Amino acid sequence: MKHLVLGGVRSGKSAYAEEQVASFNKAVCYVATSQIWDEEMAERVRLHQVSRPKEWRVIEEPLALAELLASLNTPEQAVIVECFSLWVTNLLCLEDEARLEEERQALLKAVEAFEGDLVLVSSEVGLGVMPMNALARRFGDELGSINQKLAKLTDRVTFVAAGLPMQLKS
Repeated sequence: MKHLVLGGVRSGKSAYAEEQVASFNKAVCYVATSQIWDEEMAERVRLHQVSRPKEWRVIEEPLALAELLASLNTPEQAVIVECFSLWVTNLLCLEDEARLEEERQALLKAVEAFEGDLVLVSSEVGLGVMPMNALARRFGDELGSINQKLAKLTDRVTFVAAGLPMQLKS
């Protein structure tokens, strides 16, 4: 099953997604897309690390998600990708339009072809005010677009607010 979990910052989406991937009763591979840019982010990553089950395999991949998902594509595997908002940020920071488009298209094909259980985590960007600067608007456009495409490719979509999951697609 493929499941997209959306929510805002501190909405509880990560905890909910981790519960979902654990419920498959399979070996779990946790794919982390974050990069550590400062001490505050390092602390966030550390807190995520200590909260995850020790038996979960963790792979850090900030850019080449499609290639990684292809390598993990087996029905015996449960994979969680945390999270697409950071992945889009990483790609935008490269300032390489060709790479962004290449990674986006490859990712969508990899998700569509994935045969195992897959839980994808992303931030919902469509509920806030219009950002004040061009990069923030571009981020919202790119992430909103990828979220819509992922929602079409997944079996389930859940929106999490205040720790409460709301099924959008099942």
